[in-house]
Amino acid sequence: MSLTFDNSRLHNEYLTPSHNEWRNQLRRFFENEIIPFADEWDECGSIPADLWPKSAKIGILGLNYPEEFGGSSEGIDIWHKNILNEELARIAVGGVGATLMVHDIALPPILKFADRKLCEMVIPAVLRRKRISLAITEPSGGSDVASLSTKASLVDDHYIINGSKTYITGGMNADWFTTAVRTGGEGAAGISTILIPSNLEGVTRTPLDRKQGWWCSDTATIYFDNVRVPKNYLIGEENQGFKVVMVNFNSERMGMSPGWRRTRVCLEDAAKWAGGKTFGRKADHQVIPINFLI
Repeated sequence: MSLTFDNSRLHNEYLTPSHNEWRNQLRRFFENEIIPFADEWDECGSIPADLWPKSAKIGILGLNYPEEFGGSSEGIDIWHKNILNEELARIAVGGVGATLMVHDIALPPILKFADRKLCEMVIPAVLRRKRISLAITEPSGGSDVASLSTKASLVDDHYIINGSKTYITGGMNADWFTTAVRTGGEGAAGISTILIPSNLEGVTRTPLDRKQGWWCSDTATIYFDNVRVPKNYLIGEENQGFKVVMVNFNSERMGMSPGWRRTRVCLEDAAKWAGGKTFGRKADHQVIPINFLI
């Protein structure tokens, strides 16, 4: 029985030698630096910090970000990103890819909506090795962004922020949080987004351990207690943050695509088991291949 990750892929006329080389480069890196250790990282509940600069060095962190900020965008298209997502799925330990690439949901709002100084301060640092997380979900609810309650009040030249966020991927080690806050009235029209450095007074965090399939991800609950954030850390215009969040969600949906490739990993592992031996004899009972066809 021959089932492999690659032989299930349909022909894609849009792929070029550049795409194929990118896949080969990623596969070599993942097979040498991640896959042999992923289960161990999952068991111990953390990912080594040196994985970020290693990933930056071969262009993973900076993929499709402007060269002026240390990324690589020339000649890069959506297929390069899809290939990265697909190869991340081969790791099989979901928390690795989700945590390593969490900047891909936290940086785009800054790149698209923040002022130049904020971009220059944050983006190059993250594409080298610093960490940033997206902080939207609250203990009272997740997908209903328009109902969030974390409050940001403008006092002179700072926003005073109070509230909490939870299920924040990469939150325990993030240097910044791209955060959705309430600066106006009820509903979507009162939402803003702001960058909150994690080292500010009043920012605390607690880990959320043993998440199913994501043990190695440093997911956290974040608390903001009278945190003073400079008003020029606002991302976009005040009370226009709902648009920022929704635009970002569009690109996030592409990140869900590795899910079906991860099922291929499960199928491949099952096929390997079925081709082995059980109780000293080959597992070639008729019922086994039938289950692969169902």
